[in-house]
Amino acid sequence: MGVVVRNLQKVVPLRRARLRKDVNTLRHILGIQKFDLGVVCVDNRRIQHINNIYRKKDEPTDVLSFPFHEDFLITTFESIGLAFQGLRPGKIPCPLYRDELNLGDIFLGVEFVMRQCQESSTDLHRALTMLQKENYILKEYSRLTGQHLLPMMKPCQQDR
Repeated sequence: MGVVVRNLQKVVPLRRARLRKDVNTLRHILGIQKFDLGVVCVDNRRIQHINNIYRKKDEPTDVLSFPFHEDFLITTFESIGLAFQGLRPGKIPCPLYRDELNLGDIFLGVEFVMRQCQESSTDLHRALTMLQKENYILKEYSRLTGQHLLPMMKPCQQDR
């Protein structure tokens, strides 16, 4: 299983190999290395278009996630038999088939993130990796619980 990184933008120079390595490290830390994950890097125009279609917000953004297992059911055995529950925050999907070992896709608005990094003197690659982890987890938790959680991450200082 692996990570597919696609760079569909030409505005910001991007090192895909480094980004793929960082994402693989995060997958290992989170215990999800057996799952596939797509990371698509796009410019402001494309992320704004996607944001408008799926969230009805006609503005660029930093990250959009599209989970593969939105309505995935997990099974648990209880004293009275087999119970079906919706996937809850912190739970890893339990796919029945190998082709379901997929977490979904993350779209990164690298042009948007680059502007944020320039304003806060943050290294782009470190910001992209931390944003993927933090924003994906927060958005999934918020979606599944109905809460609206905000990131606590402070910008990383640029490597000097």
